[in-house]
Amino acid sequence: MNKTRVWIPVMTTIAMSIAAGNAIAKVSEAEAAKLGKELTCVGAEAAGNADGSIPAFSGKWLGKPPHVEYTLHAGQHPVDVYPEDKPLFEITAANMDKYADKLSEGQKAMFKRFPDTFRMPVYQGRRDFRYPDVICEVAKKNALEAELIDGGLGYTGYKGPVGFPIPKAPLEVLANMNFPYRAFTEHVVRDTADVSSNGSITWGRQVNKNLNVVTSPGEVGKPMEGLMAYSISGTLLPERDRGSFTASQEPVNFAKAKRLAWQYDPGTRRVRQLPTYGFDSPMGGTGGKMTIDQDRLMNGDPSRYEWKLHGKKEMYIPANAYRIHSKSVKYADLLTKGHAKPDFMRYELRRVWVLEGNLKEGYRHAFGKRVLFIDEDTWQASVGDYYDQRGQLWQHAFINHFYAFDLNAWQAGTAFYHDLNAGAYVGFNLIQERDKAWVLNAGDLTPDMYTPAALRAMGQ
Repeated sequence: MNKTRVWIPVMTTIAMSIAAGNAIAKVSEAEAAKLGKELTCVGAEAAGNADGSIPAFSGKWLGKPPHVEYTLHAGQHPVDVYPEDKPLFEITAANMDKYADKLSEGQKAMFKRFPDTFRMPVYQGRRDFRYPDVICEVAKKNALEAELIDGGLGYTGYKGPVGFPIPKAPLEVLANMNFPYRAFTEHVVRDTADVSSNGSITWGRQVNKNLNVVTSPGEVGKPMEGLMAYSISGTLLPERDRGSFTASQEPVNFAKAKRLAWQYDPGTRRVRQLPTYGFDSPMGGTGGKMTIDQDRLMNGDPSRYEWKLHGKKEMYIPANAYRIHSKSVKYADLLTKGHAKPDFMRYELRRVWVLEGNLKEGYRHAFGKRVLFIDEDTWQASVGDYYDQRGQLWQHAFINHFYAFDLNAWQAGTAFYHDLNAGAYVGFNLIQERDKAWVLNAGDLTPDMYTPAALRAMGQ
């Protein structure tokens, strides 16, 4: 039985100073010196836990391991690095009480909602991949120099995350989550499955081209300012929306600029600027079950919520999720009634940061509260629980991340968003039956591809 890990308390004086708009102090030289030693270069605890159920960080691989055959930047489906691994045990509705301290409220609710079918196969923990040296160097520099500004909506660090490898406040953790080291170019055709409570599926399909400025090779190490990212999404399914394109530009600092977006309507052949893009606007192709700011579990302007940091805890989350992304996986097998088939999942016990956002008085959003569980090794949100305005648990979501050899970092893969009341869910970012998966770091995207004029040209 694993020992319970106590959450690290958060200093309320730090949270108050952020709300007042003051900068947060950098860490000391002594604290920063822990990076690359007792901490990994991006701030995770390098040691394992007491009973070994969380292994020590090895970081033995950078990029493609020697035993894996893989063609870089070609959109090849992920290849399982650990094909011989078998589940150590499974968590089920019958034994979940034994592991309750390492489950989220949403995970527990899934067992209660689907007691006969929902399972969590738990595998040996693996922490074998590391970041490029240049990212470690930027993280160390940020630890010593970066500060939150403008009420926590921006920071003074350097591009090529992580901004706050030794975080002291909730919005520092949120900044790390919003600015992880990720692909600087991403091109994918992905499917979306809106799975009703009776198991029937309504399909959506989008082509996405994303340009992440802060991790572009020519930008890494420069001051964190200007635009963070560009995105364009075109609808292929459903047929009634085919030919619609949306382009957006994301600022680094939401106190100084807002997300801008334009949409091309194939019916009128016109481009119009969207007055608001993000927050709880419905995500296309999801039947209203997913909001735009739920992509990657949380994205965009965080100012509608008051954020609390509950420290770290040990928790079972999806990790090293290669098998689910195999080209051999068929949607008919994966997308079962109520939830995706557990046999394709891989959970590991890992340490996560626990970040809670409560809707501010006077602000509007479909979710009154959201709780995010952020993997300490990747700084990416892996699990999210969402509550309605009455404080009742409404949705549970999780993302299957894997280490992508194309970028030497972790990629957000297929995700599932569950409506616990309706018993329905959305399978998001599905690539299993596409000819190609994500084409990462091909370097084929430029900012001039994300303007209203470029959007109009795409629709012709």
